[in-house]
Amino acid sequence: MSYFFPAVAGLLTGAGLIIAIGAQNVFVLRQGIRREHVLPVVAVCTASDIVLILAGVIGLGAVVTAHPQVVDLATFAGAGYLLVLAALAARRAMRPAAIDADNAVAATSRWAAVGTAVALTWLNPHVYLDTVITLGAIANTHGPQSKWVFAAGACAASLLWFVALGFGSGKLAPLFAKPRAWRLLDVLVAVVMGSLAVGLIVSAL
Repeated sequence: MSYFFPAVAGLLTGAGLIIAIGAQNVFVLRQGIRREHVLPVVAVCTASDIVLILAGVIGLGAVVTAHPQVVDLATFAGAGYLLVLAALAARRAMRPAAIDADNAVAATSRWAAVGTAVALTWLNPHVYLDTVITLGAIANTHGPQSKWVFAAGACAASLLWFVALGFGSGKLAPLFAKPRAWRLLDVLVAVVMGSLAVGLIVSAL
């Protein structure tokens, strides 16, 4: 019973930090709607979160805090990558010929999807600030034993969220049977990723 509250705290804290409109979530949503490489994308995002959460609990957050240039580097690299993705999404939205009405959009390879998931996770500076530093700091307030229970709760939140987002969004596929729906989604992708990139650049200056 003594482990119940740290587990719930970890679950809720993890969910609060993970469930937000961001580049990673938008990408998982898009892959889920397309029903394309959903399992490897969900696996990469979940595994990455678990590694980062455990790293924060172990104490990597202190290292990142002591060397802010790591976050600065991730900020500019992540912003640049987000701008590229925003430009590609905008081009898809403006070029109807690039959209296949039968398959919704042109297929991408498994490795391209996995590579994008890896980049959107590890080149996002907020993942170090939120997952590594914040979650790690909160976890360590629960003591030497309970901090691992807290971490388990946070890891469970990541797993539940990405599985629900990736596989649940497939139910929206009939809505996206028309090219216009994909144009609107790509506009949303371009706006979200472009806004995040600008925000990252501004925060680093």
